[in-house]
Amino acid sequence: MARWRELARRVGMKVNELCRVEGYRVIWLETPAARAGERSVYLSAGVHGDEPGATSGLLKWAEANEAVLKAGAFLIFPCLNPVGLVANTRVDGRGLDLNRRFHVEDDPVCGAWRKVMQGRRVKVGVCLHEDYDAQGIYVYELSWLPKGWSGEVLRRIATQRLPVEGRRRIEGRAAEGGVIQRRRIPEGLPGMPEAIALYDMGCGVSLTFETPSEFALDYRVKAQAAFLKVVVGMARGW
Repeated sequence: MARWRELARRVGMKVNELCRVEGYRVIWLETPAARAGERSVYLSAGVHGDEPGATSGLLKWAEANEAVLKAGAFLIFPCLNPVGLVANTRVDGRGLDLNRRFHVEDDPVCGAWRKVMQGRRVKVGVCLHEDYDAQGIYVYELSWLPKGWSGEVLRRIATQRLPVEGRRRIEGRAAEGGVIQRRRIPEGLPGMPEAIALYDMGCGVSLTFETPSEFALDYRVKAQAAFLKVVVGMARGW
């Protein structure tokens, strides 16, 4: 959090408090262009505390792209579940999975998030995650576009150290080349994930990126940052 605050000072981002949870400040940041109402790129990590490659990867990308942050419209939620991150648990201090509660208006985190995001113009949303079962990188994409972005992004960033996930079904959903792509919100969900809430609020392209959490942390962090670099570059021209 100290590094995020220092970065915000350097690039002119505003640091806002979303809420406080068990003594931790949950913060979010916005660039001047986002604050002025421009269509923004949304970036988040840390909704699951046992996925540290995501929170570190987001920070790594941000610190390496100060000029991009100064020039663009960004909304950034660097760690939505700080209690879980410290405890290395998927759930928060209440034992709840925040990524199934983005429809709950009286939840201290997700309800506050909904108030912040109400009326925001988000063109691309990226939610960073990690998967214990994965043997490679993959993306869940909700998109209005006839041809999604994810396949191209994965081709650009895949390496031998972190290949593209080869499973044909991931968490019960059909996948091809590491991509699960949908245009419609799935029915019968056990709760509302962050990425789906974004899409439901009008975000045109909502991407959930996953790295394999049993691989080396350094490889995962680099993959997360590489994913953001490519996606943000594509979003700037859209």
